[in-house]
Amino acid sequence: MYISINNELFLQEDANISVADLSIQRGYGIFDFLKTINNRPIFIQDYFNRFYNSAREMHLEIELNREQLHEAILKLINKNNIPNSGIKIILTGGFSDDGYTMVKPNLIIIQIPLNIIESESSKALALVSYNHQRQIPQVKTIDYLQAIRLQKFVRENGADDLLYHNNGKVRECPRANFFIITENEIITAKDEILKGITRSKILSLDIPNYIFVERDFTLNEVYHAKEAFISSSTKNAFPVDSIDGKLIGNGKNTITKLINDKILELIALDQKG
Repeated sequence: MYISINNELFLQEDANISVADLSIQRGYGIFDFLKTINNRPIFIQDYFNRFYNSAREMHLEIELNREQLHEAILKLINKNNIPNSGIKIILTGGFSDDGYTMVKPNLIIIQIPLNIIESESSKALALVSYNHQRQIPQVKTIDYLQAIRLQKFVRENGADDLLYHNNGKVRECPRANFFIITENEIITAKDEILKGITRSKILSLDIPNYIFVERDFTLNEVYHAKEAFISSSTKNAFPVDSIDGKLIGNGKNTITKLINDKILELIALDQKG
């Protein structure tokens, strides 16, 4: 297994960065994550849009332009030969002498095997809500402190993951966007979230008899929804059947399955180029 550091390939056991890096000293850095199917990166330009925007927001300069970054990713894919994988692109604050001042960033690209979900699972997710607003939510930073700290809380509540809300206004999951479905609307938060690539693809779909709405909504609306689902690069549109121990809808998830099928169609089109 190879890892790319500043556009140079290293065997995984030899891939190291200094403890002086601001990602270690201060948790300063950004990342993005996309998947490959049959060695082809999916929706890569969309992920580049977000990655370069995150870098601008965090005042981190990416030495490689988009074409060079694409080439670096393809070089890693060819070297590792893992057809179905996740690609994590990390940009750190760099090796700082005083452990505080930003310097030249380090660009790290990691590839991991990924079990590609092609259809809905027989087991939907259980979520537990938690009052928390992510810092700089529009940027995909490496700060997952709260999500990792609360893993015990999730287990104790018999859940699979967290659903963040800001004083009752529903936001997102730590690694996914969140939607609810009512009688004629598919609703997702508009503000104070990271706007996922899969989320954007879902919002572009035509779902008969439904309209997409981006707005604030409450936990009470979630509890009374017809369906609920998360969206992410790895899970596409994935059903949620309970939140805070309360069952959502009738468990059939008909519209969620339709959305997931349509996302798979978009992925197949992107694969063909």
